[in-house]
Amino acid sequence: MKNLPSAARQAKIRDRFSEKPGVSIGELAQEFGVSEMTIRRDLAALEAKSHIQRTHGGAMLTERMMLEFDYRDRRAINRAAKCAIAAEARKRVQPGQRLILDTGTTTLELAALLKDGENLTVITPSLAVASELQHAAGVEVILLGGVIRRGSPDLTGPATEHCLELFAADIAFQGADAIGLDGSIYNSDLRLARVDQLMRRVATRSCVLADHTKIGHTALARSGTLADVDTFITNRGAPAEALKRFAKLGTEVVVV
Repeated sequence: MKNLPSAARQAKIRDRFSEKPGVSIGELAQEFGVSEMTIRRDLAALEAKSHIQRTHGGAMLTERMMLEFDYRDRRAINRAAKCAIAAEARKRVQPGQRLILDTGTTTLELAALLKDGENLTVITPSLAVASELQHAAGVEVILLGGVIRRGSPDLTGPATEHCLELFAADIAFQGADAIGLDGSIYNSDLRLARVDQLMRRVATRSCVLADHTKIGHTALARSGTLADVDTFITNRGAPAEALKRFAKLGTEVVVV
């Protein structure tokens, strides 16, 4: 990897620290075919951007960058399925509607498809969703208040719940950490479960977006069942028997 421009080299160095936190200056110099002094300058530039924190003989990612890499990795899991589910959800959005988007990575894919929306209002506790839509001309973004959840760019807690109670929405789009075979909806965080319940309460319609890998599992907190939801969108690969059971709960089941 010799003769890389400094910006490209620094980006790759940052990636190396996400893969191998203990990499040394000497190892980096050898890998990129530059002097140790050049690597030190690269590390200084990355530290100035708050991407890394230098240590004796090397460096480590800052907590902010560790979060960025972790969230990027989570977003990449089953990305094709998430994009297909989000595209189906996008068909349900009409100009002028008020939408709630929760904190999942599938709803983040939906947010990316809403950038061309007309006169939309998006209410969200997700910093990632708000960032995705902040420059969308036809979308007004309302970021709910709350406590930033450790390890994730989300807001939650009593303040988030209080803020939600101020609004009325047309559709709430939600993800799930797991969907039980009986249709139970689970979150890995009890606080998120409470927020999800309230989202469904303040929205006229609700739509759960979850790929097939979430089905047949449980997580810490049960936030309700698919019987509480108008539409459930998943992808091919979801177990047929489970989908039949879900349909009997009265929810519209859509497979893409």
